[in-house]
Amino acid sequence: MYCSLHSMGISGIEGFAVEVEADLSRGMPAFDIVGLPDAAVKESRDRVRAVFANLGCPFPTGKVVINRAPANLKKSGPLYDLPILMALLQLSGAVRLHGLEQCAFMGELSLAGELRPVSGALSMVLAARDAGYTKVFLPADNAAEGSVVQGIAVYPVEHIRQLLDHLSGVEAIEPARYLPPDLQSDLCMAGLPDFSEVRGQQNAKRALEVAAAGGHNLLMIGPPGTGKSMLAKRLPSILPPLSFEEAIETTRIHSVAGILPPGAALVHTRPFRSPHHTVSPAGLTGGGSNPLPGDISLAHNGVLFLDELPEFEKRALEVLRQPMEDGELTISRATSRVRYPASTMLVAAMNPCPCGYYGHPTRPCTCGEGKIAMYLGKVSGPMLDRIDLHVEVLPVQYEELADAAPAEPSKDIRQRVMKARQLQAERYSGTGVTCNARLTPALLRQECVLTADAETMLHMAFDKLGLSGRSYERVLKVSRTIADLDGSESITSDHVAEAIQYRGLDRKYWQRKSALL
Repeated sequence: MYCSLHSMGISGIEGFAVEVEADLSRGMPAFDIVGLPDAAVKESRDRVRAVFANLGCPFPTGKVVINRAPANLKKSGPLYDLPILMALLQLSGAVRLHGLEQCAFMGELSLAGELRPVSGALSMVLAARDAGYTKVFLPADNAAEGSVVQGIAVYPVEHIRQLLDHLSGVEAIEPARYLPPDLQSDLCMAGLPDFSEVRGQQNAKRALEVAAAGGHNLLMIGPPGTGKSMLAKRLPSILPPLSFEEAIETTRIHSVAGILPPGAALVHTRPFRSPHHTVSPAGLTGGGSNPLPGDISLAHNGVLFLDELPEFEKRALEVLRQPMEDGELTISRATSRVRYPASTMLVAAMNPCPCGYYGHPTRPCTCGEGKIAMYLGKVSGPMLDRIDLHVEVLPVQYEELADAAPAEPSKDIRQRVMKARQLQAERYSGTGVTCNARLTPALLRQECVLTADAETMLHMAFDKLGLSGRSYERVLKVSRTIADLDGSESITSDHVAEAIQYRGLDRKYWQRKSALL
């Protein structure tokens, strides 16, 4: 006897169709699962047997073989429990179900027959729709994210008996309905730390506004207690809201990683990831035998904050270089090769020396010159070159801390950022570029047109500061963003001057380090 059902699989954040075939033949009792399964899939045998017993159904007697095609793609996780059980129920004659040709089944089973959530549901529902299926049966906790996909009915299932009643016509399950939130609403930003709580640090706030307006990477250098981490944590409150397409892509990554809260439909706010400095390179990029996304991808469309930058392992920092340039990363294994999006704003903070007080106006530095040089040397030149803005965060004066006047709130800064992003969206419409930080060389020459004075100033800065080709391009991109904040179509000398000042700290600290060495 033979039967088959449809399911889905996941590779990276892409779903693919899986055919679950079941065959029952005469012979010694056996239950084999083939089709490149992992350990979790093999454990389905015990879970399915237990569900059969708790349903009061006799398990098929004979040799049972379950195959999941295509056999050349690895299938992982417990999501095949449900289609395997459904196929065996039909083989055993316990149920007679029809009209399943356009249906796909995914779900982990408890021993009592309840359905537990699986990872990657959104990507699999998208793939099921593209494969031509019209119905998907999912655990109830996954139904909200699956309902986001239009053009396919998503049925939330809490227990296997509920599913059997639905398919046999006893009691129908209502498809999950998606109620789209207003992603532009201030409610989506509610609860985020606000810039109104930050006293002083006007230069740092301005740098964060420029970074947010253009999607630029940012490095803050300053003594302990000056508010570097406090500023970074408030950056999401001034970023523009996620578009629907960005929310879908971000949710897919979080769903595959298994960190999407049960019952959630979409990620509504831009991610903010802040890994500890002991994180490994694989923790940042992702990995494992079945590669899962790391912090770089989990921060896609949001912010990756690295506090105490020189304390990170040097290999971990160096793996950031390629995704910072390409906006994606590829993880290769012997049996798989997956691609994860990694378009994120890198925000880093660091002290200028091990004790933290080099250059402090009142506290003396206790570090020797060699220790300072070694400390700064942990951040490589190529890494530093990929960071668009460098800003010094100095101690706040007492008068600023004691000032009772309210500081500018995040919503006001965010309005300026959104106006600049809207200009960029209109300018780059149809090119695939979303912000100035992602400008291609061709668009850079076309859209970053300087006035004569600005051209002269940039030429002088290039010669005097010894800028690299990459630094030159990043100064142009930052200048374009400052002009957008100013509402100017042309880039003037004032815009270039501000952009150049954000490239000065590598000369103040790192060139000094080179001289010491």
